[in-house]
Amino acid sequence: MAVGGAFGVLTDASSWLVLLTLMATWMQANAQPLYTPYVFTNFAGLPGAAGADNGTGSAARFNYPWGIAVDGATNVYVADEGNFTIRKITPLGAVTTLAGSAGELGTNDGPAISEALFGGYLSDTFGIDTSEAGGPLGIAVDSTGNVYVADTYNYTIRKITPGGTVTTLAGSPRQPGTNNGPANVALFGDRDHACGAFGFPCSHIGPFGIAVDGAGNVYVADTGNHTIRKITPGGAVSTLAGSPNNPGSNDGTGSTAQFRFPQGVAVDGAGNVYVADTGNHMIRKITPGGAVTSFGGAPGVSGSADGIVYMARFSSPRGVAVDSATNIYVADTGNSTIRKVSPGGVVTTLAGRPSTFGDTDGLGPAALFRSPSGLGVVGATHLFVADSENDRITRGVPDPRLQFDTTSQVISNDFFLARLFGPAGSNVVVVASATLSVKLKDWTPLQTKALPLGGLDLGVPLGTNRYRFFSAHLSP
Repeated sequence: MAVGGAFGVLTDASSWLVLLTLMATWMQANAQPLYTPYVFTNFAGLPGAAGADNGTGSAARFNYPWGIAVDGATNVYVADEGNFTIRKITPLGAVTTLAGSAGELGTNDGPAISEALFGGYLSDTFGIDTSEAGGPLGIAVDSTGNVYVADTYNYTIRKITPGGTVTTLAGSPRQPGTNNGPANVALFGDRDHACGAFGFPCSHIGPFGIAVDGAGNVYVADTGNHTIRKITPGGAVSTLAGSPNNPGSNDGTGSTAQFRFPQGVAVDGAGNVYVADTGNHMIRKITPGGAVTSFGGAPGVSGSADGIVYMARFSSPRGVAVDSATNIYVADTGNSTIRKVSPGGVVTTLAGRPSTFGDTDGLGPAALFRSPSGLGVVGATHLFVADSENDRITRGVPDPRLQFDTTSQVISNDFFLARLFGPAGSNVVVVASATLSVKLKDWTPLQTKALPLGGLDLGVPLGTNRYRFFSAHLSP
């Protein structure tokens, strides 16, 4: 008996806690847990209250926070784009300004607080800066506490040492280009994109996303050039994948691959780079050798469908992060949702509802966001999200109330066998569906049982190939 894979997650009922899929071949069968929803709560900042104040929790203020990075001690670093600053949040939610000066833009290196500045103008006319300013968008932190910043509208990559000194790691301030080579020769960003008629501004698009691996290599989403760049610990800059000023969606190796305004990057322990290919509404994967493949979504097709990677759809994803188990998390900005791509290539929605905007805390689809841009992950548990248009940072943790024992799931004699743990005395409802659907009417109740103290052993009949997707939730 061959049983297909599961794709996605329910999005219209916050009580659904665990989603499983059965996958089998003629030779063997097994089951995989796909989804446990996250509970999201406000961590720092106050929805709708932009500002630059330091403080703890909701007493702090942000102004369109964009990028997020998390270190091993669960300190959170934020590229506070609207304030032109880099902020730091302790595990207890205390917010301070790590570098830069709120409301003051520039290119100065030096001591992080007293001299260093970030941010530049978004466009110019005849070489004269004329438009509103933009601050840093991307941020990453390495294992020794160095913080790396994509200073987007200065076209540079900056570095902040643990001692509080800011330097320009690569690029030349306000000088866009595509040059590779030594750090002081390399250039980032495209100055001439989308120039209008004579006398009208030219749009500046610099590097948006940044990531760092365990060896100290820095990866940059050079958004305006449609490329992914790499900076070695020795300062050599190269183009890992993509072709400068040649947008597209082709898979391939090195310069034969194409991107369209990529905005986010993340790197796993094996050196694979994951890209939020924003303009293509896709997630891409780059091997250490530069081979690019599509890892979710379809070129130029915006949507919100969960499912196996080639069936799933995204809408202008900006941020991407990878956990210790190689799960990929996506800030699906156009949908205002948080998505997850499993190592097996299944996309689910962890929180939020497509095209439903708000600032509500809650579980799964009850949690709402407004254009989330960046996210960071600790281990395989805590998620931190830059909820940009809400001017806040929100934190998500897996809901602990109902869990499958991942070592117990087997298929035997046409039964799916698994053990559930949860609050003793609660009733558990097990449902199944032939196709993954967001509509509750498409799911058939199979069993309702009470959870004993030591856990519940389930034996669910597979039926005649009709049931491929199983979910369990606590009965209200």
